[in-house]
Amino acid sequence: MKQARQMIRPVSDLRNNFADISRTVHETQKPVFLTKNGFGDMVVLSMEAYENMQLESEIYYKLQEAERAEENGAKRYTLAEAREKTRQAIENV
Repeated sequence: MKQARQMIRPVSDLRNNFADISRTVHETQKPVFLTKNGFGDMVVLSMEAYENMQLESEIYYKLQEAERAEENGAKRYTLAEAREKTRQAIENV
C-alpha cells in the first residue's frame, strides 16, 4: 500500500501561501505540518477533516467504554434482544 506523503512547510508559508495551504488541506483531507526554525510548530487541517477526526476519536472512546463494561460483567444482548428492547422503548414514548 502506498503511504501518503506528509506535507511539511515553514510557518511563513501560512502568511505567504495561505490559499495553497487551504487548497491542499481541503483537497487531500490531510494535515499540513508547519515548522518554525526547523522544528514542528503547528498543524493545519480542514474543518471537515477535523470533525471526522473528532468523530473517530469519540467512536474509539465509546468502544473502549463498552469493552471495559463487558470486562466488568455488563449484560450483553443479542441483536434480537436489542431490537425488542428498542421496540419496547419506542412504544413507551
